[in-house]
Amino acid sequence: MNRPKPRSRRMRGRAAGPVALIVVVAIAGLTWIGVNTGGGEQGKAPSMTTSAPAPPLSSPTTPVSPSTAQAQLDTLDVKGRAPKTGYERSEFGQAWTDDVTVAQGRNGCDTRNDVLRRDLTAITVKPGSRECVVLSGILLDPYSGKTIDFMRGEKTSPAVQIDHVVAMSDAWQKGAAQWDRAKRTDFANDPANLQATDGPTNQKKGNGDAATWLPPNKAYRCTYVSRQIAVKAHYGLWVTAAEKDAMARTLATC
Repeated sequence: MNRPKPRSRRMRGRAAGPVALIVVVAIAGLTWIGVNTGGGEQGKAPSMTTSAPAPPLSSPTTPVSPSTAQAQLDTLDVKGRAPKTGYERSEFGQAWTDDVTVAQGRNGCDTRNDVLRRDLTAITVKPGSRECVVLSGILLDPYSGKTIDFMRGEKTSPAVQIDHVVAMSDAWQKGAAQWDRAKRTDFANDPANLQATDGPTNQKKGNGDAATWLPPNKAYRCTYVSRQIAVKAHYGLWVTAAEKDAMARTLATC
């Protein structure tokens, strides 16, 4: 009986050559796909939050009625101001970080530009910034009543500043010192607590509460106080007796 002769090693090597080549090509192809779809650092595809244009922002929160604001004010605890010991801006996280869980958080734009886009009109944005970076615009400042032309630049940007309606230092002395860093960072970047305003007016306000400072534009005071009350109620902050009296007096004029 004639048995077939086994293939030589040389013949097996020739047969394996094309198979090995196919495997190498396949692996190379998969590697290329991985690099260009996020599998490798050089070709990492951006996530939707960083590649998509920033969504349009809504106007500042519509103020509640004076009676509703007064009822909300009556729910706030009344206590003395706690010491400022330990307060630092850094306790409220990185300034204008997008890494927050409040409205507009993680949308690919920093908080300052979010607020500028919301509060300014006739804005222009930096090309290639996914419509995030505001280069110019017009602010109808609710605090002062002024119309301010904003132009981005080292010397011109401070003309329009972002105010914390409830100041961070005030919050620290009325409950925020007991919060964790994440909650303080959310507070510092919450659009409900932020307002673009005239730089000098913002500087005059400083860390004042309603007992020590109200917007010079009297027509906005009801809205301003209502926003402060809403923020304090939402975050569980308290008010001093003098602050509550000042808020109630303002609401009585609305």
